[in-house]
Amino acid sequence: MTAPIKQRLLLGWRLARVGLQLASGLLQCALLFPALPLARRNALVGHWSRQLIGIFGIRVDVIGDPRHGAGAVVANHVSWIDVFVLNAVAPCRFVAKSEVRRWPIIGWLSARAGTVYIARQRRADLLGANASIARHLADGERLALFPEGTSGPQGSLLPFHANLFQSIVLAQAAVLPVAIVYFDEGGALSSAVEYIGEMTLWQSIVSLLGSGPLTASVTFATPIAAAELDRRALAAASHAAVAAALKGTLRS
Repeated sequence: MTAPIKQRLLLGWRLARVGLQLASGLLQCALLFPALPLARRNALVGHWSRQLIGIFGIRVDVIGDPRHGAGAVVANHVSWIDVFVLNAVAPCRFVAKSEVRRWPIIGWLSARAGTVYIARQRRADLLGANASIARHLADGERLALFPEGTSGPQGSLLPFHANLFQSIVLAQAAVLPVAIVYFDEGGALSSAVEYIGEMTLWQSIVSLLGSGPLTASVTFATPIAAAELDRRALAAASHAAVAAALKGTLRS
């Protein structure tokens, strides 16, 4: 059997495993989630996410303490897989752009898992999302958002949009800055994980499954209190903390 045929067979097998994992998630969300308390749902989400990223050959290296309580996880954004990497170590309710809701299967799964969707272009939707996020934070939940507004190349950090930080200010919650970096087997930044430009979700999935093993380095920095900060100051402080954590990860 030639090497290209072996590679295609391996890719087909891994795609089948992803399909089975997604089917398992659909069943759990449909049958179990409505009757389970938040802590139990989070445990299931964490377990399922660890299984999923394992299929993609991703190992997570955690730096810092992921066991902080309620608050807003604020992270840089490389790929759609970031959601499952974070959920594997610190299950959260995510804030995502409304387009994600229309993704096949993943959109439905994330909605059932409690994702808060927003249409950033419409002010009324943004105000409603801020109120919803503040309410969840005030109830003691952990939420996660990617304030760059889009995914970017490895090691980069785009400016943070300050609008969503208003919800954190309203709830007087803590910001939990997180830096995510993906390395290949040789310790170099992996381009296979990047979900940028005109790449489709399907192309990204195939790229990830066709790559070698990856390590996701997830750094949890010191929490930032929202007290006495407005949304712009909180966004700036959060950006500085994530940038410093990224720099530290890339130097190590």
